[in-house]
Amino acid sequence: MRAITLRNIPAEVQKAIRSKAQQKRISVNKAVIELLQERIGILQERKKTAHNDLDELAGSWSAREAKTFESAVEIGRQIDEDLW
Repeated sequence: MRAITLRNIPAEVQKAIRSKAQQKRISVNKAVIELLQERIGILQERKKTAHNDLDELAGSWSAREAKTFESAVEIGRQIDEDLW
């Protein structure tokens, strides 16, 4: 895509662009593009999909099952000093 250079951007516009970039934690370039897309009506916000297909499994282990699992993965949590 070709670059577009903008000159003499008013201070209040610069402030708004930088504010949006900082607020959304995006680059100034991306903020300008989003503002332009919003203005002409083509911005497609990403919808955050809430997944709840595993909800029935959350918290379903018994205390014994949780202890068995913790014991099984404990070896993977140990640091091998020889490798460091």
